Amino acid sequence: MEFFSPAWFSALAAIVLIDLVLAGDNAIVIALAARSLPQHLQRKAILWGTVGAIAMRSLMTLGVVWLLKVPGLMLVGGLGLVWIAYKLLAPQAEEGAHGGPVTNTFWGAMRTIVIADALMGVDNVLGVAGAAHGAFDLVVIGLLISVPIVVWGSSIVLKLVERFPAITYIGAGVLAFTAAKMIVGEPLLDAVFDPHLAARLALYVLLVVGVLGAGWLTARRATGAMQSQSPAA
Repeated sequence: MEFFSPAWFSALAAIVLIDLVLAGDNAIVIALAARSLPQHLQRKAILWGTVGAIAMRSLMTLGVVWLLKVPGLMLVGGLGLVWIAYKLLAPQAEEGAHGGPVTNTFWGAMRTIVIADALMGVDNVLGVAGAAHGAFDLVVIGLLISVPIVVWGSSIVLKLVERFPAITYIGAGVLAFTAAKMIVGEPLLDAVFDPHLAARLALYVLLVVGVLGAGWLTARRATGAMQSQSPAA
């Protein structure tokens, strides 16, 4: 489409809207992954995590035609995101139980952010690619506009998590819900989910409750292990 034409601006507005609507998931992943870092590394992780997430989505958008042909992509991405959601709850518990760091290093946090965003980004990439009508300059501009929003949102979520640790469970629940949405949207499973509302609802409940329950049990066991290993007063 013609550069700076009404159609170009209309498509850009649609792309920005898509990015901003889905920015909440990005902010949650980045904030939860960075929460275990030393304070002087948290801002760095938020900034570079956002850059990495945007770069990943740009590359995925370039290959969107190929991605559309991959059978089972949404299913694999959804299952991977379930694991990421659990791991965002488990690091502190596993660290206490086994004595080793999980995501309390800068590169560990970066890896979690980029992998999770790649898994979550399928819906975003397909939506943005459709709104851009093949104009990659629109995709890049829209993503660049969304960067400060994601950075700001991540900073806010991180402050809230530090003050109210229970928010971590809300964030993990949101990611589990996103995973269920991806699995339900998998074309290979249309025959299972499309005609059956009960099956769709059951999957949402199963994944959200399962992730939160598994994270809570891991934390409880780790706490018990730490108490049993501590010397008696």
